[in-house]
Amino acid sequence: MLKRVMFTCLLALVPAAALASQAVTTGIGPRVGFSSGPDQLVFGGHVVIGEVAPDITFDPSLEIGLGDNLTTLAFNFDLHYHFKTSTQWRPYAGAGATISVVSFDSGTYGNRDSNTDVGGSVIIGAGVPTQSGNRFFSELKLGLGDVPDLKLMVGWNFKL
Repeated sequence: MLKRVMFTCLLALVPAAALASQAVTTGIGPRVGFSSGPDQLVFGGHVVIGEVAPDITFDPSLEIGLGDNLTTLAFNFDLHYHFKTSTQWRPYAGAGATISVVSFDSGTYGNRDSNTDVGGSVIIGAGVPTQSGNRFFSELKLGLGDVPDLKLMVGWNFKL
């Protein structure tokens, strides 16, 4: 009888252990992709700041965009809610605020000028662990306000 109870308890722990292995950890890494509106190649880096609440991470990033006769420097302050699944993939949804410095050609003689814009974004994405224990992710950001209309990014989170 005792063996059956212990076996049942161990079986009950298997799903909990599988979900615990999906925990979002603190990390840092590169990101690359493209944006539309303006059409740019975008690259940068980000930090994942552990769980600030259950399944919610704070993911600030810095991105540089090149193209469309503009250079952009974006400071993103994103929150992601990570959904629990029965697979290794961990989808997430979120929102964020962006401060963007846009440098552009202001006219004759190659003079450059810049604007500072503020906007927001709605984010959907998914991450999956790599063999080394880090995470690969891809995400889609829909811009709100004076930020790119759309960004498609991929990147890596290296555990700290």
